[in-house]
Amino acid sequence: MNRKEHDERDARDAHEGRDARDERGERKAHDGSDGRDGGEKNGLPPSSWRSRVRAAAGTQGTRTGPLVALIVAVVAFSLTTDTFFTTDNLSLLLEQSVVVGILALGQTMVVLTGGIDLSNGAVAVLGTLVLARHGGTFNNVPGLVAGLLLCTGLGAANGGMVARLRLPPFIVTLGTLTVVSASARLYSQSRNYPVASTLLTVFGKGLHLGPVVLSYGAILMLTAYAFIWHALRRTAWGRHVYAVGGNPEAARLMGIRVDRTVMGVYAGAGLLYGIAGWAALGRIPNADANAYQSANLDSITAVVIGGTSLFGGRGGVTGTLLGTLIVVVLRSGLTQGGIDALYQDVATGILVIVAVTVDQVSRRGRR
Repeated sequence: MNRKEHDERDARDAHEGRDARDERGERKAHDGSDGRDGGEKNGLPPSSWRSRVRAAAGTQGTRTGPLVALIVAVVAFSLTTDTFFTTDNLSLLLEQSVVVGILALGQTMVVLTGGIDLSNGAVAVLGTLVLARHGGTFNNVPGLVAGLLLCTGLGAANGGMVARLRLPPFIVTLGTLTVVSASARLYSQSRNYPVASTLLTVFGKGLHLGPVVLSYGAILMLTAYAFIWHALRRTAWGRHVYAVGGNPEAARLMGIRVDRTVMGVYAGAGLLYGIAGWAALGRIPNADANAYQSANLDSITAVVIGGTSLFGGRGGVTGTLLGTLIVVVLRSGLTQGGIDALYQDVATGILVIVAVTVDQVSRRGRR
C-alpha cells in the first residue's frame, strides 16, 4: 500500500469515528443517557427536576415528626390531667379540630404554591353570616350555594391579584382580611344570627360509635383531607402545584400554566373556607362577625407544625392534619392543666418559630 492510499484510509477512518461519536452524542442528548437530563432540549428544564417535584409530592407522608409530637403531647397531658384521655374529651377534641382543620387544608394548598392566606378566617365568618341571614329566605339550598360561591369568589379574587398582578400574597390577603372583616361587621349590622335550619347545622350531629361520638363535621373534614391528598399526589394538577411552589419559572418552561394553577388553588381554598364556615354553624348555631378572629393564625400554625414549607413546593395535607390535632391538643391540655390562655398563645408562638427555624435550616442544608 503506497503512502497516498494509507493517508486516504486514515482520513476515512477518522471521519467514520467522528460520525459514530456524533451519532452517540445526538442519541444521548435526545434521551439523557449521558448522565445529564435530556429535558434541556427545546429549553425545558432537566427531567431530574421533574423527578424531584414528584418526590417532594410523594415522600412527605413518610415524615414522622408531627406524629411523634402528637403522641408525646397526648401522653404528657394524659399523665398530668385526669380528664384529658377520656372518650368525651377525645370526641370533643376531634369536633374542635373541624373548622381549623378545614381552614388549614385550604391554607396548605396556598402555601404549597409559595403563597399565604391571612384572610381565610374572615372569609369563613362572612360565609356564615350569608348562610345565616339568607339560608331561610332562600329555602336553605340556594342560600347555601350563594354563601359557598361568595367564599370561592373571594379566594379567586386573591388568586387573581397574586397571579395576574404579581402582588405579594402576604399584602393581598392582609388587605382582603381588613376588607372582609369590616364588610362582615357592616353586613351583620353588629347583630348575631341564630341558625335553626337542619341543613345548615347538620355537621353538628354525629354517629355514636360506642362511647365515642363521631360528628358529621369530623367526617366531612376527614373526607376533604382524603380528597385533597389524592388530588395532590395522584393527579397532574397536584404535580403542577408542587412544581409552581418549587420553582415557578421552571414550571413555566415545563409548559405549566402557572397563573391558572395559582388562581385555581386560591379559588379552591376559598371554597374550603366556605365549607369551614358551614361546619362552624353545626358546632355553634350562631353567626357572629367577631368569631374566629385568630383562625388564620391557627391554620398557619397547623400548616407549619405539620411540616409544609412556607417557601413552597414541599409538604402535604397529612402533616397538616397532624398539625391541626397538635394545636387542638395543646390548647385543650393546657386549659385542663389550668394554664392561662395568654401563656397558651406564647407556647403556640414558640412552637411556630421552632418549626419555621427547622424548615429554614433544612433548606440551607440541602443547598
